Amino acid sequence: MSINTVSAPGSSLVGKLSTWVMVIATVALAFVICVEMINILFYDPYSDEKFLFKLSGSLSDVRIGPLTYLMFGSLAVALMMGLPLAFVTGGLGVMFVYLVGDSLMLNIVPSRIFPMMTNSDLAAIPLFIFMASMLERAGLIEEMFSVVYKWMGGLSGGLATATILASTILAAMVGVIGAAVVTMGIIALPAMLKRGYDQKIALGSIMAGGTLGILIPPSILAILYAVVAQQSVGELYLGSVLPGLLLSGLYIAYVLIRSWINPKLGPPVPEEERISLLEKLILLKSLIAPLILVGLVLGLLFGGIATPVEAAGIGSFGAIVVAMMHGKFSIGGLREASVTTAKASAMVLWIMFGASVFVGFYILQGGQQFVTDAILGTGLSAYGILFLLMVLLVILGMFLDWVGILLLAVPIFIPIVEALEFPGLLGFPPVAGEDVVLWFGVLYLVNMQMSFLSPPFGYALFYIRGVCPPEISMGTIFKASLVFLAIQAFGLFMCILLPGIVTWLPGLVYG
Repeated sequence: MSINTVSAPGSSLVGKLSTWVMVIATVALAFVICVEMINILFYDPYSDEKFLFKLSGSLSDVRIGPLTYLMFGSLAVALMMGLPLAFVTGGLGVMFVYLVGDSLMLNIVPSRIFPMMTNSDLAAIPLFIFMASMLERAGLIEEMFSVVYKWMGGLSGGLATATILASTILAAMVGVIGAAVVTMGIIALPAMLKRGYDQKIALGSIMAGGTLGILIPPSILAILYAVVAQQSVGELYLGSVLPGLLLSGLYIAYVLIRSWINPKLGPPVPEEERISLLEKLILLKSLIAPLILVGLVLGLLFGGIATPVEAAGIGSFGAIVVAMMHGKFSIGGLREASVTTAKASAMVLWIMFGASVFVGFYILQGGQQFVTDAILGTGLSAYGILFLLMVLLVILGMFLDWVGILLLAVPIFIPIVEALEFPGLLGFPPVAGEDVVLWFGVLYLVNMQMSFLSPPFGYALFYIRGVCPPEISMGTIFKASLVFLAIQAFGLFMCILLPGIVTWLPGLVYG
């Protein structure tokens, strides 16, 4: 009783103080806006006349170095306050445009946004999201796991292997991370825990497998990278196929080897629950339609027959047909898929618009040259600089989402990479100059996979936390991610060491 009576006044005082701070800040901001509006409406912007004060151009004499710390420091503080990335970047971009320039310089806002609004490749994003939503509601994820589970369950570590294989196939269908991790967590995790699987292997296989959607086509992030880097979406998709399969194979190899060394970590399904080869073959018929759909979409893309938007449109229509074939189509499901698509697409596009204004203004002020000179001035070799960029991306991935990292970092990093020559590491083949942007793009996609597993704020960690039994702690989830994070880092190193893993398939198809 005494503790409650003591703590209540303290918490009440903090609450009142916070309220008064917000009220004072709001009043101060409103006052500043009113003064600025009077200056804009009634005073010549080219003269020194002003009403009380004028903020326009007040930071015009600040050099690019201090401006860099000011802009990105403000961004970090705003994000730590929990404000949405889209509105933080856009709002800070507009604010610094006004403070460094003047009201006329605000024309940079439409000049940055309109070209994106008219970019036809971006129309593929909502179509692929809709395709993913429809396939998810058709129950294909459950069917896929059931089929692969019955094929692989007899092996030690077979359930974890089935999870990774199902996630790999799922990645080629949807390209959306959250849906894969959450759904596989709901379906596969209870099955593995029931069989006595090691918690870290069970959790890690779900998280690592689920993140493959960011790399394996039709990845939505690859479309955004292609737009920002002015790269061919088809080439980027082809370049990411082998790295995606490489990582999937490395995950499976790790699970099988660990379970072979210590079968208690991943015990096989009991013999009485296994099925015959004929029954396994009969099960495959449920996967025919979705696999044909995936093959059609990717085949049209890779063959150059259809643009990404056209392929995504065919995929969306095909997803509806597949849902009908499985008896899972309904008007309510169609409405839910459409609402999900609208929300996800709006989030992505608002972040793009806001970050484009922020980074566009920074580059216009000479930020690109400042960062390039700072990084090239370190005296590191080309591969040393590449390693530094990869580390920066991993650090950003611990705190920002993948769209924000793309829009904030990639426009600055690409000119740096283009200015370097990569003669080959440890005597291995070099990277051709015309392939550098493509190669770096796939390295970036692999790196973003790592960001989803990176403690403390990796998205996959919290997706799986939402569907875990309460006895599994966040510490266990963190530990489960570390081994697979190391495997991803090894896969990234292999793509750097052997650039042909990335460039061979695009070169074969497009010459």
